[in-house]
Amino acid sequence: MTPTTPSPAPPPGDVHDISVRYLHQWATAPDPGGHRCDPGIPVLAHLVADDRAAPAAVAVWSRTAGRGPSHPALYDGGLAGTLVGLHLGAGLHPGLRTAADRLATHLRTRPPRYRTHHVAFPDYDLISGPAGTLLALCTTGGHGGRGGPGGQPPGQPLATHLALLCDDEELGRLRTGQYAHHPQLAWVHGRINTGMGHGVAGLTTALTAALRRTSTGTDLASSLATALGRAARWLIRHAYDDERGIRTWPAAGPGSPPTPAAHPRQAWCYGTPGITWALWDAADALGDTTTADWATAAFTALAEHYDETFHLYGDSPGDRLGLCHGAAGVLAVADAFDRHARLPAAATLKNRLTHHLTDRLAPPWPAGWGADLLTGLPGVLATLLTTAHTAPRTWLSCLGLR
Repeated sequence: MTPTTPSPAPPPGDVHDISVRYLHQWATAPDPGGHRCDPGIPVLAHLVADDRAAPAAVAVWSRTAGRGPSHPALYDGGLAGTLVGLHLGAGLHPGLRTAADRLATHLRTRPPRYRTHHVAFPDYDLISGPAGTLLALCTTGGHGGRGGPGGQPPGQPLATHLALLCDDEELGRLRTGQYAHHPQLAWVHGRINTGMGHGVAGLTTALTAALRRTSTGTDLASSLATALGRAARWLIRHAYDDERGIRTWPAAGPGSPPTPAAHPRQAWCYGTPGITWALWDAADALGDTTTADWATAAFTALAEHYDETFHLYGDSPGDRLGLCHGAAGVLAVADAFDRHARLPAAATLKNRLTHHLTDRLAPPWPAGWGADLLTGLPGVLATLLTTAHTAPRTWLSCLGLR
């Protein structure tokens, strides 16, 4: 824990200038790696739309948009990520709006056949599954208040599917059944992932977004609220306190009682930051002050014991600084708690992490640092621009935030 409060965060103009320089460099020599349909470049361009580097970068991005695996997902080259990019890019190139509308219709009306038992991540999660697609549709076609067309959220079949997966208190349908012999994911086979990226927290944020866009008093609103309550209670039951005084979660449950030994992964994707936000936002949508207070207490403990030298680790800048695993993701969550929950500890952590990131962003940037939103430099820069309260916040729905 840092014993002193940092000085005020660096001015957002510095980050703006770095962002412009990055977009110009990327448009001149686009990153050959990764999927061009990822929304990272259009998100950043949307936030610095006042400079000519922004439309130039979106023009380059749009030439290959959608040429990934063509599965309906928000990340990993999915079409929902392409939709977000086209939607935001249309602010700079209006001709992209037609393609965005066609793709949104496709994603709304032609969902895949998802499993409802023995699931894999693409059957439910935020990164590769319908939770992310639903968030993308809410980002691009949702309504600010309750009651979209017909009183239903965009992507209503996806919301209904996610609610079905939460049809009992133990969330049995979310036990994975496809990873028994997987070289990297065998650890989660037969268990329920807890995190924001691949677990219950990400599904919870999608249900919350859908509930906010559903007219009250409808059968769908009741179904979403019931599912949301079950998901929140499940997450609270599986929390524990580690040896550093942080209330946190195992990567998957249920299982044997977790050891109190501290794990360094406290990030957007796994651990306290992402999960406590999912709980607080669900509670806010449900009017559940008890759960909201529980979540703010848990995030306060995280903020007070967060240690950059321990919790930020990895071999790549994406691991240490990015949205998924690194400092930018924790900053984005702290900003959400500061802005919406008015949580003093969140404001302090937000200021610390702003300094931590800006101190490490001066070019030249490390070779091989990609241009995707979750692990690349665009996500870090977009977070800094947004948390300075000077840039639009709509894109945060892509993270389950607001």
